[in-house]
Amino acid sequence: MRIGIDWGGTKIEGLALAEDGRVLARHRVPTPKGDYEGCVRAIAALVADLEREAGRRGTVGIGIPGAISPQSGLVMNANSTWNIGRPLDRDVEAALGRDVRIENDANCFAVSEAVDGAGAGAGVVWGVIIGTGAGSGIAIGGRALGGRNRIAGEWGHNPLPRMREDERPGPRCFCGRHGCMETFVSGTGFERDYLAHAGASRPAAAIVEAMRAGDEAAQATYGRYVDRLGRGIAYVVNVLDPDVIVLGGGMSNVEELYRDLPAAIAPHVFADAFETPVLRNKHGDASGVRGAAWLWKE
Repeated sequence: MRIGIDWGGTKIEGLALAEDGRVLARHRVPTPKGDYEGCVRAIAALVADLEREAGRRGTVGIGIPGAISPQSGLVMNANSTWNIGRPLDRDVEAALGRDVRIENDANCFAVSEAVDGAGAGAGVVWGVIIGTGAGSGIAIGGRALGGRNRIAGEWGHNPLPRMREDERPGPRCFCGRHGCMETFVSGTGFERDYLAHAGASRPAAAIVEAMRAGDEAAQATYGRYVDRLGRGIAYVVNVLDPDVIVLGGGMSNVEELYRDLPAAIAPHVFADAFETPVLRNKHGDASGVRGAAWLWKE
């Protein structure tokens, strides 16, 4: 049995998978925000509950926002800031009495979709997450690519490629820079663009519905969004050239993206044709926790 833990900002979810991918047990608890020790205890309790329900012991993989620094062995780049600078793997291993495997949550998403999701059977799967923020993960042969510095897939904090004059310097990002991809192609960025041009604040889902109903301001925001997302994806395609691109996060539910994105990517790809499939994820909100469980796949 493989146990996956998805450590989110508002909830910690645990899932137990059989060897064939069947769900044996699933639980979630609120994240003890600001309480690092409380989070470690919550994970230990989740694992105990899952094993008790499934009636067997399992391996444990954990997906976290951020990563474990290979230099210091401590958490870095986490938006759950109370985890930064902590020896998370050692503390969880001590609480559980066994080895654990920890990966960035976006890499877990990519692993999930590569093992038995939308990218199953593909050699290189790039998982692009466009939700409240924007990030990505890479799976090669069903395994997460962490990279030497543990930042593989940190796409959201590169600048928007080929910025136009009216896009410079770009919105300020929480990382301290301006014009990061995240500020343009996240759901938050989508809403920000509509507010800037239409003078009204609306949630992303409402803007999409207005776009479908023929609202000109909403259609213009969607057009800018697709163009920017296409530029950003193309630059990674030129470096990684994945076999498949799988979208996740709230904006991945916009069906029109799968029709419009390939044409927005193609002009910026250094090839005579762009044929990489751009697919919607298969496992939805469960992809992160499933990918964490699959970190122990041999």
